[in-house]
Amino acid sequence: MAKSAIIRIMISSRCLDYFPAGQTTTRLSDVRKELKSEIESTQLFGKKIFEVWINEEVPPQGGTWDSWEVCMEGVKECDVLLAISNGSAGYADAVGSIGICHAELMTALSTAPAKVRLVAIGNVLITEDADGIRNKRFQDFVSRQSLFRGGTVTTTVELKVRVMEALHDAIISLAQSGVREASKGRFHSGQALDWSRLDFSSRRAEMARVLREAISSRPGSKEVAGKLFAKLNDCAILMETHAIPAAFNVGPAREMVGQPFLHDHVYAAVLTGKRGGPVHVIACHKSATENQATKLLGFPDATVVSAPFGVFVADNIQKVQFVFIVNCRDEANTRHGVQRFFEWLNQTGEDKFMANRAQARARIVHAIAKEAPP
Repeated sequence: MAKSAIIRIMISSRCLDYFPAGQTTTRLSDVRKELKSEIESTQLFGKKIFEVWINEEVPPQGGTWDSWEVCMEGVKECDVLLAISNGSAGYADAVGSIGICHAELMTALSTAPAKVRLVAIGNVLITEDADGIRNKRFQDFVSRQSLFRGGTVTTTVELKVRVMEALHDAIISLAQSGVREASKGRFHSGQALDWSRLDFSSRRAEMARVLREAISSRPGSKEVAGKLFAKLNDCAILMETHAIPAAFNVGPAREMVGQPFLHDHVYAAVLTGKRGGPVHVIACHKSATENQATKLLGFPDATVVSAPFGVFVADNIQKVQFVFIVNCRDEANTRHGVQRFFEWLNQTGEDKFMANRAQARARIVHAIAKEAPP
């Protein structure tokens, strides 16, 4: 896909499959070409703003490129990926491989999940041959992603409307994300410089304040007895906020947080009913690594994930959970880190697992509290 000064859209789907399913007159390739024409004809202030990439109209590439590489490159370079899924994984070069549609969606989700929009048009039936196994693997993958897609569309008219709705949502969402990214500024000036002038104690207090405000402003969040609960998977989860006011490897700054899970039993009184937690959310003034995160936990046998917001750690035995929000240099960066963390939870479906672990942690906390000295 050539570099362009306009917004680049890629449509990913099967080409030769018929749509709607059961008829033999219109293929998805026909619909893709119509969508390309309609989207590219849209203008803003009299100027063209969209360029649509579909593999049917890609010119021949050099001899070192195959069709798979061309499609993967298109996924990486597009600004918005519109995945029209009928549950078919697409072409694969060998038994046991994943299909091209599966690979395109997986690549987009692993590189820039915010640009992906999924439109469901039903699922092909699962057969017992290699294609069926591949399709089952793809359908399971899509199901695990928990991507919001609206209802399944069954007609060409509905499909075109849904694609336009998805594109409209993507453009607004990505534009707003860009504004938030631009608002963060540079670390050597503005509020970031003001925070750097503060001593450890004052900077820690300011970071913790913004962190708490960012979480409390989310839908469903509330305070109970001075404690902050966020809504995850329809559960109220206690979020304990902390801040490391310098680089993680600066001992005095790191020791201001210590190992906070050792004191979780003091929260037993507020963890009533179905409330879970605590989950410890730690604002880091600079970076944090997976190795540093596991050292804070005390042992390496845990779920550790590096993500755009920072590092997530979960101990699946004691159910201890940490979230490290990195580069909390100023208010904008801190709020943006919190936003990206919650987006990651929703996009990956991890919110469900976090809520389950948090509820298990609450039960453990109550057990420890009963044995703690008065």
